[in-house]
Amino acid sequence: MEEKLKIASFFCGCGGLDLGLIGGFNYMGKEYYSLPFDIVFAIDNDPYCSKIYNDNFHNKCVVDDVKNIDVKSLPNIDLLVGGFPCQSFSISAQNPPRLGFKDDRGKLFFEMVKTLKVKKPRFFIAENVKGLLSANKGQAFPMIIKEFEKAGYDIKYKLFNASEYEVPQKRERIIIVGFRKKIDYNRFEFPTPLTLENKRTLRQVIDENANHEEKWFFSEKAVEGMMKVKDKMNKGRIQQLDEPCNTISSHLAKVSLNSTDPVLLVGNRYRRFTPRECAKIQSFPNSFVLNSVSEARQYKAIGNAVPPVLMWHIANALNKAMNKAD
Repeated sequence: MEEKLKIASFFCGCGGLDLGLIGGFNYMGKEYYSLPFDIVFAIDNDPYCSKIYNDNFHNKCVVDDVKNIDVKSLPNIDLLVGGFPCQSFSISAQNPPRLGFKDDRGKLFFEMVKTLKVKKPRFFIAENVKGLLSANKGQAFPMIIKEFEKAGYDIKYKLFNASEYEVPQKRERIIIVGFRKKIDYNRFEFPTPLTLENKRTLRQVIDENANHEEKWFFSEKAVEGMMKVKDKMNKGRIQQLDEPCNTISSHLAKVSLNSTDPVLLVGNRYRRFTPRECAKIQSFPNSFVLNSVSEARQYKAIGNAVPPVLMWHIANALNKAMNKAD
């Protein structure tokens, strides 16, 4: 039996990134086979995301702040993964400028760096929003890369659009992969797009039954409010069924017709997506358990997640690089 690489997962959320790493799931009729990775430690500070995670993974998520980890007590790991919060980076006024933080969330990136320095895993994978590339007038991202390099890693990164990797969603995310061994760095290549033309579409994951459930439709008052300002605000983002969906977010429970949130037009009525539709838009399999928390909590967890299918393709590329190196 192939020995699996051990993973520590920081900011694991409901587990989209982790599911992609371990594989072994079916999505839209395609089997994403198991990969030689095993989660040995996972942590997130959201108890509701953690509940969903623990309903779906054999390794149980620790509900705590990552800053409270005693890094030395962590199990030995081969891979550290995490989508660190990025809202709070700032560039301080010192000369030369340094990477700082505006509040506690900005410190969390450094927890990954600290863990890399202490545990020295063979690889790490970090995920973040496209905006990280331009944060602080483009100054933050190079400094983040420099911190990873100072921890002892050679870095490759790429901006991905999930719709090009069998996900029915136009979700753009930056993926950073770090390598402790030069041979791994030299062997690794990011996966090439699979669905540049024949993209998976929203129509393929919509639940027609939801079109007959009143709870998912917006009130007449909400529609009237949107119509009054529609020309000025360019809102009411109606989705085209034969294209990938626009990016879904963590606040879908409070989705508004006056926002940039994607909505459906059914006949002449507007409706929101169901939590399960959101999960399918994100490429979670139907077998992924969601219903142990409220619908509002499901929306938040799914909206913040990494699409498992996108991550599976990245993890599979890493697996191929290891096989070449070995």
